[in-house]
Formats: sequence, C-alpha cells, structure tokens
Amino acid sequence: MESYQKVTVAGGGVLGSQIAYQTAFKGFDVVVYDINEDALNQAKQRITKLKDRYKTDLDATQAQVDAAFERMDFQSDLKQAVVEADLVIEAIPEVVNIKNAFYQELGQVAPEDTIFATNTSTLLPSQFAEVTGRPEKFLALHFANEIWLNNTAEVMKHEQTDEQVFEDVLAFAKQIGMIALPLHKEQPGYILNSLLVPLLDAAQGLFIKGVADPETIDKTWMAATGSPKGPFAILDIVGITTAYNIVKQKADKTGDQGAAKLAELLKKEYIDKNKLGTATGEGFYKYPNPSYQDPDFLKA
Repeated sequence: MESYQKVTVAGGGVLGSQIAYQTAFKGFDVVVYDINEDALNQAKQRITKLKDRYKTDLDATQAQVDAAFERMDFQSDLKQAVVEADLVIEAIPEVVNIKNAFYQELGQVAPEDTIFATNTSTLLPSQFAEVTGRPEKFLALHFANEIWLNNTAEVMKHEQTDEQVFEDVLAFAKQIGMIALPLHKEQPGYILNSLLVPLLDAAQGLFIKGVADPETIDKTWMAATGSPKGPFAILDIVGITTAYNIVKQKADKTGDQGAAKLAELLKKEYIDKNKLGTATGEGFYKYPNPSYQDPDFLKA
C-alpha cells in the first residue's frame, strides 16, 4: 500500500480550503495551489475561520488548530506546488475547459508517480483521464461540504484506474478522518449527489417558477421530513457560485430556458451582490443566525 505524505490541493475555494485544512489537521503536509496571490489570500482567510469551527465543533485546542495551519504552504506556481506531491486533489471550478487546461499543465509538471484525484461534483473522471497523461493514476475523490462534520469521502474509479491506486486513496480517506465510500463504477453525481441534486433542482425549479419563496420551500421540507435543513440552506453551504456554474452549464448544454433564467437570477441577485452563501455571510439566508434556525421557524 502506498502511504501518501505530501498532499497538494488545487483550488482554495470553499471546499478546497476545507479539504486542505482537514488533511493538515490529520497530520499531513499540505500545499494549497491557486491561480494568484489574491485567490491564495482568500483561501487563507477561509482557513483561518475554520480554526474556530474546529474548536467549536470538534473541541480542538488552539495548539491543534495552529499546528495544522503551520503544516500548510500556499503557492501560485503550479510546478512549485506539486514538486513533492504524492497526491494532488483538484477542487477547481466545475467548468470542463478550465479543468482540461489545468490537467494538461499538471500532467507536465507533476512527478511521474504523483496520483491525481478530482473532487468534481457533477462530471466524470473518465472525461479528464486521458488529458492527465496518467489515466491509471487518476480517479475521483468527492467530499461533502463541512467535511469535518459531514465526513464522507466517495472514491470513484473509472475503467482505467489502477486497482491499487483505488485502494490507496480509500486508505488515505480514512487517514484524514473520512468515512471512505468505494464506488466501483462511474456514476454522475456519485451516491450523495445522485440523491441530493434532484432535491436541489426541484427546489430551485419551484423558486424560479414563482411557486414559493426559498423560506417556504425549506419550511415545507423541514416540517415534513424532520430534516434540520431545507434545500436552500444546503445551497448556501454548497455555495451559490457552485450552484450557478452547474445550472449555467446545463443551460448552455441543453438550451433549457428555466435553467437559463435561474442562472441569470443567481448571477444578478446573488453573485453580483456577493451573496455567495455561508462563506460571505449571506445567500438565501443571512448568517450567522439564519431564520431557519429560529425556534419559531417551524411553529404552526
């Protein structure tokens, strides 16, 4: 079994920052790569905020959260970021052209033995396997948001993935505190999103058609199922930018007018106003005290 020691996370966004910090918290040396210093500074700010969440949610000590941060490095030069990487976890935007360009460059600068894993939520590893230049060392490693609490790691291989690589990444997922979930066959959306995405799509469809507002839709789901969060609260955690990228891709690919209308609304009313979800303190709800957490939210 291959034991990874040095991990590079490409993309310091909401989930990329979480993956990087969780990995460092579990004792690994981690490099965060992003395209420029501004993006890296934003990643550092996200990770600094995670320290308090780890202390609150996991009872971590100040010494533990500080030590995790000390095990992290931040690089905007891809070659330098992966020079010693045993594993690269890609968590960049859900845009095919961006991912293709990234993997073309990564394949040229990464050491020959480095394993590549994509955290894509909606795309398949086989779409990028050849462009990596090492399809047998490439697979998907998908995390849920707030990974220190929702600690699932779906490991999905494609037809060319080496079986030992598959087993090694499953072992790595366990080492960083995840419930390792093996997927032996490619499935768009994995397990989690195959269940979750139809719910989020249906909720956004009701909203864009004017059937009901986000709070009413969430209230319906929460009251009827006992769930602690409704679909729009979940979208705030996922991030409005991710939701926009997915629906925009659907609109462009299929010509779906409802998806196009929703993409326009998300861009104009949320992204352009920096209402990106929990990351910026406002999305469909305002944080840190969203209305769905109010004790009266579900009262008759």
